[in-house]
Order: sequence, then structure tokens, then C-alpha cells
Amino acid sequence: MAEQSIEQDFPVFTLADPIASPTPLPYPVPPADEEWPLPGGFARVYYGEGTKGVVRPVIMADGFNLGPSDLDWLYAGLDRDFPLITKMRQRGRTVILLGFEERTASILANAQTAQAVIMRTIAEQLGDARLMVGGFSMGGMITRYALAKLEVQRIDHRTAVYFSWDSPHRGGVIPIGLQAFAHFIPTLPGVTHPFAQQMNSPAARQMLWRHYDSGSGEVRVDPMRTEFLAELKRVGGWPRIPRLLALANGTGTGTGLDVPPGEIALKSTGKIGFPGTTFHTQAAGSGITVAELKRLLPPAAKTITTSDFPELDGAPGGTLASYQIVADALKKSGGTADLRHPEICFVPSVSAVSVRDIDKQDDLYTAIDNLPPDESDLDDFICSSATTPHTAITAELGDWLLDRLPD
Repeated sequence: MAEQSIEQDFPVFTLADPIASPTPLPYPVPPADEEWPLPGGFARVYYGEGTKGVVRPVIMADGFNLGPSDLDWLYAGLDRDFPLITKMRQRGRTVILLGFEERTASILANAQTAQAVIMRTIAEQLGDARLMVGGFSMGGMITRYALAKLEVQRIDHRTAVYFSWDSPHRGGVIPIGLQAFAHFIPTLPGVTHPFAQQMNSPAARQMLWRHYDSGSGEVRVDPMRTEFLAELKRVGGWPRIPRLLALANGTGTGTGLDVPPGEIALKSTGKIGFPGTTFHTQAAGSGITVAELKRLLPPAAKTITTSDFPELDGAPGGTLASYQIVADALKKSGGTADLRHPEICFVPSVSAVSVRDIDKQDDLYTAIDNLPPDESDLDDFICSSATTPHTAITAELGDWLLDRLPD
């Protein structure tokens, strides 16, 4: 294979959470009792055991990735390692999985789909039990905004409990070097690599604490994030009627991951496939090199730096196998890789339970377990006792949520 085609044919990949990748299938996903088409999305309805309709509903929204939701994958991801859906259905709850036609669309746009499923649920349900509504990762942000906007519009959403599972309430983190690399991958004219599509999507620009602008090379708070936060503030920031719950896949101890700042995270060591390209873990300071990007054809080299960042990659939080995913793509293309830190922080714990912003080192590494509960924007929350992958469904977190189902 020619050197040019190796880099131009670089494997398709995106950064996906454990619910979606690696695949939780094969898994015995049952047929849905109902399927609902919705504006901008769709839902599958699974009745609770011993019921014959929508009873005591729980709405759970999909999270962030490129393309449409795959509700087979979502069901399997939520039930394989810990049977969250099965246990809800055993308790007589109808589980409604909410998917989106495009998961990287604006949070505000997908919130309209969430509002539609809430109203459809209210119209279809038997009895007068109030709802539980929430989501995983970006799904928690979508449903948060959807409920808050319904309240501003004075529409009764009949929701008793809202939950978010490792949602980036104060921002999520994808290393700036990796964001820049997404746009460094050469493609044929008129073609955009899926990773670049994902990183430049409205949802990414709204969610990420800092974003790499592919046009100017500037590292900044993206204007779409500024607009989203202003719109969120306009609707009150949070829904006020339901009880607000949050679950974090990161710990609350304030102790970070074993990812020291300023070290090599990943280096392409072969003679093909971006040879010499090196990614470094995020360090604090000014003019910090986070990536040295190199490619063969068309030949190019670029150094990516940050300034005034805290040590984000090693922060306490739910992890994403970001460098593992890129290393696997390098190897698949025929290259070799020196991978030293496969998993890094994606959603800091302080963001997932909304107790601190993540701009400052001390705030990012706050010992949440030692804080008064009222320092969070939530009514109740839990941090994992051990660091776990972003949105991983564990027994500890699953049982905690099950114990807080509305009456």
C-alpha cells in the first residue's frame, strides 16, 4: 500500500463511551412492546413485568457519538454488566429508551425530541404515577434542558425524578492534541474523517470545556458553548419541580488517575501512519506542548500547545479510552504505537455532580466526599468508590439509582 493511501485511508473511528463501544452485542435484547417515531428521533417502549401498557415510566436518553442511536446497543449496554433495565422492569416499571437521529446534533435540537417523548409518555401512560426522566452522558444534558424548558413554558412534564449518569454538567474533556489530530488526518477532496465530524459537531462544541477550532487553530471556549450555557441559564439552569439526582463514574476522593502530567501518552513509532506523531498528557502552565503531529503525504508537521490548563487527563472522573482508540487505529493501518496511557479522564467527577467548575487545579481535584451536600446543584448524588469508565453501568451505581425510583 502506498504511503499516501495509508494515511488517507486511516481507519474510521470516533471516541465513544462504554455503552456504545466496545460492542455489548451479542446480547438477548427483547423485542420492544411499542416503537414510537418522534421528531428528530425515536423511542422503544418495554413494559414492566406483569403489566400491559405504559405504567410507572422511566425515560432514559442515549448519549454522545456520531450518527443515529442504535437502541439494540443501548439496551445491551445498559443491561449486560449490570441488569439495570431488567431490574426496573421486574419492579413493574415501563422503560422507554430514547434515541436520536443524529447524536452529535445540537443539545437544544435533541432536547425537542426529549420533550416529545415526555409528552407522548404522559399521553400513553396508564395511571397517574409521575415519571423518572434522565440520560447517560450527553443524554443527561439533553433531558436537563428539556425539562427546564417545559417548566419555563408552563407545561406540566409530570416528572418526579430527574437523573444524569456521568453527564458533563460543567464540561467534558477531550485532549486538545487529539482534537487537532482529528483534522490532521488527510482525506480525499470533499471527504471529512468521521473523527473530525464528531469533534466539530454542535454537540461537541457545546459540551467540551475547551475546543480546538480547526479553521484558526485557536483553543477556546467555543461560541456554541457560550450560547448553550446562556440558553441553559435562560430556562433556569435546572428543572425545579423534580428531585435532581446525579451519578459519577469517577471517585469523590479528590485523588486523580495514575496519569502524570507532561508525559508521553501515545507515540506513533512505525515508518508509516503518522510516524513520530506524539501526544502528551495535559500539564499545567503556559505554552505547554500537548501534541507533535507529523504526516507523510501530503507532508506536514504541527505542534499543538495549551496555556493555563489544569492537569485534566489525570483528574478524578469517568474515563474514556481515548488514546487506546487512536493507538488501535494506528495499528490497524499497519503502523506501530508506543501506548503508555490508554485511558484518561473524560468527565471530571466535579462536573458530573456539578460541585465545581473545572478551570482551576484545586477545584478539579476537589475531595467531593468531604464537601457539604448542599454545595452541589443536585439534591442527591453518588460518586463511584473506584474509578470506572465513563457511563459504565456498575452494581454500585445501578443499585443506588434503583433505590431512588419514584413511588
